[in-house]
Formats: sequence, C-alpha cells, structure tokens
Amino acid sequence: MGLTEGRVAVVTGASRGAGKGIALALGEAGTTVYVTGRTAAGGETNLPGTVYETAAEIDKRGGTGIPVICDHSRDDQVEALFKQVEREHGALDVLVNNAFAIHPDLPRKGPFWEKSLALQDMFDVGMRSAYVASYYAAPLLIRNNAGLIVNTSSFGGRCYMHGPAYGAGKAAVDKMAHDMAVDFRPYNVAVISLWMGLLKTERTRALFDGAPDRYEAFAANAESPEFTGRLIDALARDPNLMDRTGQVLIGAELGEELRVLDTDGTRPRSHRETLGAPPTFNKAIVQ
Repeated sequence: MGLTEGRVAVVTGASRGAGKGIALALGEAGTTVYVTGRTAAGGETNLPGTVYETAAEIDKRGGTGIPVICDHSRDDQVEALFKQVEREHGALDVLVNNAFAIHPDLPRKGPFWEKSLALQDMFDVGMRSAYVASYYAAPLLIRNNAGLIVNTSSFGGRCYMHGPAYGAGKAAVDKMAHDMAVDFRPYNVAVISLWMGLLKTERTRALFDGAPDRYEAFAANAESPEFTGRLIDALARDPNLMDRTGQVLIGAELGEELRVLDTDGTRPRSHRETLGAPPTFNKAIVQ
C-alpha cells in the first residue's frame, strides 16, 4: 500500500496531548496535517496548547500544518472540516480519530455514581465523534484506493479503567474499527484501533510533578505522545497494512514489530500481562 509521498492527514483533538504528539510525528515525516481542536488561544483552558501552535510546530519540523477550529460534538463543523480538505486537496490518506472529552472527575477514585454525570460526554466526543469523522472522511479516503483510519484507544476497553463510561467508550471505538474495516476493505482502506500506554502529556506531566514520589514508577514507563504518531507513520508506509485491518493493536507491541522507537531512543513495553489482551472478534459478517 505505502502511503508515503504527498500524504494528507487529519488528526482530531490535536491542540495538545496525544493528538498533538501524533500530528507532530506525522508532520516530521513530511505529511500535510489538518490539526483540529477547540482551543484557538492560550489561556482558554488550564492546559497549554492550541491548534495554531501545533500547526506551527509541524511547519518547523518539515511538514505542513493546517489549523482548523472544530468542535467534534458539532456535526456541521465536522462536515465543514472535510469539505475544506476536499477543496484544498481533493482526497485524504490518513484519519486519526483522537478527539476525546476529558472531565476532571475521570481519574478520581470511587464508583461512577459519585462522579459527574458529564462523564457521558466521552460517548459524544470520543465514541460518537470517531463515527462522524469517519463518515465524512470516507468519500475522500476511498478516492485514492488506499487509506488508513486509526482510532486511538487504550487497555481501558478490556479492563476496569476510570469507570464504566471510559471503558465503554474505548471498547466502542475498538469494535467500530473492526466493523468499519469490513465496509472499507473493497476500497483498500485499513481501519485499526491502537492501544496507547500511559502518555507523557501536558495533563499527566502536571500530575507527575504534583506528586513525584507517588507517580515515579508510572512516569518511568510512560510513552511520549509522538511515539503513537511514529507508529501511525510506520503503519501508513507498511506495504502489508491491509493484513492488519480490523484489528486492535497494542502500540508497544507494534513498535517492537515495526522497529519503531520513542523519542528518547527507547522502546516502550507492553502492558498486556497486567491489563489484558486486545479482543478477538468473530469473522462472521451479517448484512
């Protein structure tokens, strides 16, 4: 397949965190990256990062960053995003569904009914937004008879992690990747769900800095957000990409297979033994 030359990608939720790291790594590989998010200016949130800053850093690294303010809970804005891609490039090679609504209560311990009901926003920006973005991206992805969709996910789809809302959302995008792969296969478009490990994002770094003794072991085993972007770049270049379509993959294990290193030269380790293995879906197709 080999999605290499003149590659165009959309990375959703890329003002900061995993999305920013993915966008930067793809940009460094020479990709034109549409960077989406809601943050247009510093100070709008309690965390640093804007779509414009991410796009500018992509430019510095040799790619082309195109910032697009987009609220992924608004279908009209998502549709407008892909119409812009169509006007400016005519087709799309890679879509990374990463936009995710993170509520402050997410990591708080305790049963779900003692947390905010707003945690269900993850079903909207996270689960539903991946479906909507893929829907509007589909006509652009199939034009080249080659493409890749990656849903960023985690071990939370297989074990208890942050409660039922988080787990249900991650399990949903895993299954969505499997089922979308069935529809996209005739068009040579691969769909994969990628389990990331603990990431060194702006949010987690603040957590580590606030209690270094408590989180020392976690910090030592954390991945950079750019590691996932490097994995996606390697997947896009893999001539055997379609052999993986419909699968849920552990990022660290994929890195081992494709010989992808993190930004510090290390290879992150898999948490399969402690957090579980990806699901295996039945091959039956009922239409």
